[in-house]
Amino acid sequence: MALAKYVKEMRKQHELTQVDLSEKSGVGLRFIRELEQGKQTLRLDKVNQVLNLFGMEVGAVPMPKNAEL
Repeated sequence: MALAKYVKEMRKQHELTQVDLSEKSGVGLRFIRELEQGKQTLRLDKVNQVLNLFGMEVGAVPMPKNAEL
């Protein structure tokens, strides 16, 4: 599942607005909006601040074979 979709679904599941999520995670509202819109360049430390509320963090995952260099 894409990160943006995951964050948005978890936020809604926990009945949080974007404002609530930004306040609880300690990041700005603009960052939450950009995260949920799938912005390609985001600071990982801030992404982890948000994900920590849901007991998750960013990590390395294996890529499909056809995606290798």
